Amino acid sequence: MKELIWDTIVIGGGPAGMLAAISAASEGKPVLILEQNEKLGKKMFITGKGRCNLTNACDQNEFFKNLVTNPRFLYSAYSHFNQGDLCRLVENAGCPLKTERGDRVFPVSDKSSDVIQALEKLLAEKKVTVRLHHQVSQVVLDEDKRVKGVEANDCFFACKKVVIATGGNTYRSTGSDGSGYTLAKNLGHKITPLRPSLIGLKTVEQWPQTLQGLTLKNVAVALLEGRKQISKIQGEMLFTHFGVSGPIILTHSAKIKKNPDRYHLRIDLKSALTAEQLDRRLQRDFLKNSNKIIKNSLDDLLPKSMISLMVDLAGLDGEKKVNQLTKGERLQFGKLLKCLPLTIADYDNPNTGIVTAGGVHLKEIDPATMASRLVKGLYFAGEILDIDGLTGGFNIQIAASTGWLAGKGLVSAK
Repeated sequence: MKELIWDTIVIGGGPAGMLAAISAASEGKPVLILEQNEKLGKKMFITGKGRCNLTNACDQNEFFKNLVTNPRFLYSAYSHFNQGDLCRLVENAGCPLKTERGDRVFPVSDKSSDVIQALEKLLAEKKVTVRLHHQVSQVVLDEDKRVKGVEANDCFFACKKVVIATGGNTYRSTGSDGSGYTLAKNLGHKITPLRPSLIGLKTVEQWPQTLQGLTLKNVAVALLEGRKQISKIQGEMLFTHFGVSGPIILTHSAKIKKNPDRYHLRIDLKSALTAEQLDRRLQRDFLKNSNKIIKNSLDDLLPKSMISLMVDLAGLDGEKKVNQLTKGERLQFGKLLKCLPLTIADYDNPNTGIVTAGGVHLKEIDPATMASRLVKGLYFAGEILDIDGLTGGFNIQIAASTGWLAGKGLVSAK
């Protein structure tokens, strides 16, 4: 069965795909979205814990500091469609937005569905056709290696241009099953190594499991490769059944470029204090509790669930009275508080990664249009590209900017 000829077919109905379709349809040409899920924006429903952290309202310099991989590639797309453009588009479609801590932008309603409904409204206004439950099996080329159409659900859909916006290969329950990489490879594109990013980390040590569910705030965690410190971040972390997670850990995971077992962590539980200040604090606390046993003297210093563990890790006898502690034992305990080591074993289940790092090799894509340098009429947008950012709305903005430019390029391409 042969369909009517479309100007543009967008494969994937996430933020990149929807923005590409809206952009491509802006001149009234027929545009089709083929989405394998039962609805559009399925992954967007769970972003920001269901609130949809749409973008980040920071300035341009700060924005690019939060891009981990290949930030320079995004310059052109960002100049065509930045955070302000995305916010105006969504608000004009009936979804008011608000800016919270860290310049994170959310819908006022705190409902991700409202953002998706706003984008769906724009798709309808632009007369974009949407076909759900359609799995694309291949992009078909003519003898001149020019896009001819796509095959999906045993049907052929003829078109002039295709944008692949299928997402990554994490959070597979949302449809990010990596199928876009297969389409790209079959068209001759190289895929840089894929890895999960913004993900919890498994540890060699088993003791984090005993603290499962405990959140630490205002701690500093350093990521090291051997003796080289890659980064150090202050904020919030979480102990889990497999190791560690939380905002600090997710950020560190994005900076792991090699096998994760080559890296380790150092946790500063008292980052607001220097080692000398901490020692004076310990002396005061121990003087106040001099007749107590050690494990009963630290309630003002540590969460209750951590006390026995920390005493054991420091090699101290928790039943020993505080007034029997030596200066060396006190200093040893203080050193552990400032530098609690953890060895990374691996990522958590790769499917739990918020984004996929790696993707279609950017040397094969024109950053000014998002067009393939190998196939005429082929474009890429969003997470399938080898570009990713930190948490805070940056990855959806990457998707939106590249999607919008891909759409404009598709419409204006000759």
